[in-house]
Amino acid sequence: MTTRAKRAARTAPILLAAWLANAAHAADWSDTAISWRYGQRFREPFNPSDIHKNILALTHSSGYKYGSNYFNVDLLLSDKNDPASLTQHEGAQEAYVVYRHTLDIGALAGKALRYGAVKGVGAVLGFDWNTKNDVGYNSRKRMLVAGPTLMWDVPGFLSTGILLMHESNAPSGAFPPISQVNGRYTYDTHAMFAASWGIPLPAEWAPGWAFEGYLEYIGAKGRDEVGNPTGAETNLDAELMYDIGSRFGQPKNRFRVGLEYQFWNNKFGNTSATTGNRGQRASTPMIRAEYHF
Repeated sequence: MTTRAKRAARTAPILLAAWLANAAHAADWSDTAISWRYGQRFREPFNPSDIHKNILALTHSSGYKYGSNYFNVDLLLSDKNDPASLTQHEGAQEAYVVYRHTLDIGALAGKALRYGAVKGVGAVLGFDWNTKNDVGYNSRKRMLVAGPTLMWDVPGFLSTGILLMHESNAPSGAFPPISQVNGRYTYDTHAMFAASWGIPLPAEWAPGWAFEGYLEYIGAKGRDEVGNPTGAETNLDAELMYDIGSRFGQPKNRFRVGLEYQFWNNKFGNTSATTGNRGQRASTPMIRAEYHF
């Protein structure tokens, strides 16, 4: 790891802790969690191997009078089947950050926008950011997202929306972009259908259990860095979580464990035609544990 990267790794937790403290103080409600998940069947485009990954995450969500915030940072640690760029004897490391702000248009207008099962209408603005040190690509993704969303009247929450995505990358590995502006390759602006949910199961037959997750269907984003056509992408991540802490006198949802499953087709827009059917599709069961504070 470079000196700059080490300095950033030391500074980021301090800045993030300060941001979370300020966000929690200003919010009507907030929830912050650290989590760990593990699976053995992750895949990466152009890589024929199943990859073991440990994923550590910090997640924060909060709500205020006019909307809500969601922030998540994953640290993904691969085994040697997804090797790091500096050595073939250890796995790659990746940081992936997601931020979304949802503005409640009804709250801003001072009147509820309800239509049947829809309890609210919002506008989403956010970004994705990543960095990875794998051998072949060394992703440096930057993406802005924006669009409308509907909030549905269900136990817990369910949101669905259509977002526009403006994505660029500046890979520094052996995979060369075909054209760059300021060192970055920009894809065509494209659309995504996004759904996210967190629904507690009925207490009378499944006390302490919840069904959570997200679904993204992402349109093709034009040509990739070497001129190949990209394909539409599907990413489903679903969790069945149990509030185990409540059985040991802990506050509700303090410590949870469960099972997670991810299905990812045409990962990052790569298709079977461009990868030779290597690594563009993953079906990954995981175990998961999380602590909320």
